[in-house]
Amino acid sequence: MHVTRQLAAHIDGELASREARRVELHVAECERCRTEREQVRFGMSMLDHLPAAQAPDAIWAAIEAALPRHRPHRSLPFRRWRLALAALAVAAVAGAVYWTVARRPEARWEVVRIHGAPAIGAKPVRGVARIGAGEWIQTDASSSATVKVGEIGSVEVAPNTRLLVVTARPGEHRLALARGEIRAKISAPPRLFFVDTASATAVDLGCEYSLHTDEEGSGLLQVTRGWVSFEWKGLESLVPAGASCRTRAQAGPGVPCFDDAPENLKQALENFATEKPGSGSLDIILAEARVRDTLTLWHLLSRVGLADRERVYDRIAALTPVPAGVSRRKALELDPDTLTHWKDELAWTW
Repeated sequence: MHVTRQLAAHIDGELASREARRVELHVAECERCRTEREQVRFGMSMLDHLPAAQAPDAIWAAIEAALPRHRPHRSLPFRRWRLALAALAVAAVAGAVYWTVARRPEARWEVVRIHGAPAIGAKPVRGVARIGAGEWIQTDASSSATVKVGEIGSVEVAPNTRLLVVTARPGEHRLALARGEIRAKISAPPRLFFVDTASATAVDLGCEYSLHTDEEGSGLLQVTRGWVSFEWKGLESLVPAGASCRTRAQAGPGVPCFDDAPENLKQALENFATEKPGSGSLDIILAEARVRDTLTLWHLLSRVGLADRERVYDRIAALTPVPAGVSRRKALELDPDTLTHWKDELAWTW
């Protein structure tokens, strides 16, 4: 017997330990339920990423026609609403893809097998294949593939990865990484290539990078060329070449750090992301920071309280002269224009 009805509760950790273990054992053996679990988990995580858009009137007519005429009055438990919302999230993406394809043909990107047996849906890729909006590519532990992203670059899909093509048109190339790792090489104007995960969206600013995530949304972005904007719910981390940025489930992207930063600084930054204020990590970050590490300090300005913000400002000012047009008062007030101007000046040292 399949465990579809228990999947949302299992993902939320609401099942008793014995029932949770039963579901885990079943999912380990049942490919159908394993696939459904990934779809529900991904649908839940992507609810926060769905953009507001005007749907065609025909969609609402179809939904109303499909609803039962006699609705039960009993309210559903919260976890069943979560399951329903997750299903709606997946349906919304599929519906948007359907209407886009129906109204205007989208591109189908080339997929080239590198190793093993990658698959598009349930169909193995043998040599070269094509993938379009609404289709998944997945790899197992011994397979990998390369996806040609229109005319702007390519994405290598590493083993144990599940990747969805969301949009494939000249003005927007969008993927959704449910789990695993990709390596992107993009040569295009900014903001044409996007990769969504459960806790952040990587926005290409003309770059090469690798992105890893688990199913919960915790992951790592590493940039080797250009810049990436890492975004989530109004939070943004700007990551240049040679730097990395972690993202965490329910928290979004963290503070970026150069890969060659002092080890003490990098460890303190890891601790800072999970510790309570005043635990001492900020002291180490400030003491260890080099001129180049103003990348990290500038991001910290908007992520600490006022008292610590003053300390961060003073450390940046001690490392490199404060440019004209940047006042201490406005910087501490997190004035957007002031912070942007300061970032643009500091970026010369990054």
